[in-house]
Amino acid sequence: MVWIVVPGPVLLLLLVIAVAFIIWLTGKVRVHAFLVLLAAAFLVGVFSGMGLPQTVDAIAKGFGGTLKSIGIVIACGTIIGYILEKTGGAISMAEAVLKVVGRKRVPLAMSIIGYIVSIPVFCDSGFVILSPLNKALTKRAGISLAVTAIALSTGLYATHCLVPPTPGPIAAAANLNADLGLVIILGLIASIPAALAGLFYAKKVGSKVYIEPEITESYEDLIKKYGKLPPAGWAFAPLIVPILLIVLKSIADFPSHPFGVGIVKDFFDFIGHPITALLIGVLLSFKLVTKLDERVYGPKGWVGEGLKNAAIIILITGAGGSFGYVLRATGIGDYIGNTLSAYNLGLLLPFLIAALLKTAQGSSTVAIITTSALLSPMLDALGLGSPIGKALTVLAIGAGSMVVSHANDSYFWVVTQFSNMDVAQGYKLQTIGTLVEGIAAMITILIMGAILL
Repeated sequence: MVWIVVPGPVLLLLLVIAVAFIIWLTGKVRVHAFLVLLAAAFLVGVFSGMGLPQTVDAIAKGFGGTLKSIGIVIACGTIIGYILEKTGGAISMAEAVLKVVGRKRVPLAMSIIGYIVSIPVFCDSGFVILSPLNKALTKRAGISLAVTAIALSTGLYATHCLVPPTPGPIAAAANLNADLGLVIILGLIASIPAALAGLFYAKKVGSKVYIEPEITESYEDLIKKYGKLPPAGWAFAPLIVPILLIVLKSIADFPSHPFGVGIVKDFFDFIGHPITALLIGVLLSFKLVTKLDERVYGPKGWVGEGLKNAAIIILITGAGGSFGYVLRATGIGDYIGNTLSAYNLGLLLPFLIAALLKTAQGSSTVAIITTSALLSPMLDALGLGSPIGKALTVLAIGAGSMVVSHANDSYFWVVTQFSNMDVAQGYKLQTIGTLVEGIAAMITILIMGAILL
């Protein structure tokens, strides 16, 4: 139900105030995004004339409606990432990548490792997990840490912003009702040029900035610390298998029914549902553990710690869903969509909005969730209401959320502090590197849009 009781221009002004409110409180005052997004939802609902009971009802429906589809998925992805860290699974994957690309190609190896690890793991956590490995390999190769740190950083960023089941993209897919398998397929395509652009920038610019990789343990010592590493195949399985299952479900749902109908299609729909697929991923991650006991699956074990980490992003995602539901109910989206459709901005609009929000308040995930909630009612008016259009909109938002990582972004400080960079070096390497990466991703998405839309 749409509660349009004030003129469209007034609704637009209200939206501008709400976005400025989000940017100010999250970026300047540093209020938690969960509280800010809920406050913005109340602000828009009350001042648009929806009425107090209707505003509360819309917030509750938006929160529950969003989390019913992705809350479990986010929790499972976080558990997988935590187990990969604790068991040395990430190191096993690194070993496998090094064998393929060669131990002398450390920047390429770190970009690939980051690209893979960040699919279920937040880029901040991924950089911390992989930083000792990165420093040890960099020291052994005798190159500047500036090169490998930015190669790792941009590799992590590529999938963090573009490929589900990372929380940001999966939340955007839920807000826009996009097919998750299609988002994964197109996201993998778009993220490769983005990661390569980041790697190119790291090698060209980072090589001119020498940073000594100060290490406390060698690569060999790092391997020994974990004891017996899990087999690489089992380390990759919790990441690769769920993605394949989700993609197979999307293929099974094609109008041509390539896998047939009836029980076969039902089977693929079941195992490829994101909840089922990620739960299978969690079970596969248990295979990495030498001794499966309460230390792993208990409330105070690895699973419990992973769920604590997941709770924050689940709450932010739910609050973003509340904000989006209120925006749809007020009719703001319909008005803006009809107004902007005359300018033919297409996929550039979600990119620009996400880039503005990201640069202003710092968090890629908050930028993705807020932008997708804002754009949800506009897709048809913008000509992006088809399944392909929705998927590409998710990716355009993700590309915008890369632009740019600077001092108001926690990831900026993780990268600089763990890589011995001063602030000036951080702006030259991390900030400009993410700008290059985001633009490369958006160019790829525009090309895909020209072909597929």
